[in-house]
Amino acid sequence: MKLKHSFFTRRQFLNGLLGGWAGAFLASFLYPALKFCFPPTREPDQVVLPFSDFEDMEPGSVRNFSWGTKPGMLKKRADGSYQAFVAVCTHLDCNVVYLPDKKKFFCACHDGWYDENGVNIGGPPPNPLRQLTVNREGEELIITKKSVE
Repeated sequence: MKLKHSFFTRRQFLNGLLGGWAGAFLASFLYPALKFCFPPTREPDQVVLPFSDFEDMEPGSVRNFSWGTKPGMLKKRADGSYQAFVAVCTHLDCNVVYLPDKKKFFCACHDGWYDENGVNIGGPPPNPLRQLTVNREGEELIITKKSVE
């Protein structure tokens, strides 16, 4: 009497192992590509930051913060108030940096320039940087989308 085995054959096992490995390898490339092609578009309505992280800023200086999946910049004005921007160029969504020696924002992708108030002054950017509203409530800075007027 011959017993039937319910196990996989060696060939079936190796084919399954190779197929699983190939599927995992493909998924490891496909997932980031899909995230790049279809990024999340929802941005926050507000961000709450601890004021202690920003209270020692010198007037005219800028610090970065996260505005959802995009960078944000908080600038301290000469009068001690704060001004916030979404630090993304209005031309092709490249990140913008602040150059304190020139008192300007700069986009290196296509040589775009903004003045210290975020107004586009050179290069291809068609619009000013998006400004955000900054309010201090106790020990927190609350940064919100600027209302459209």
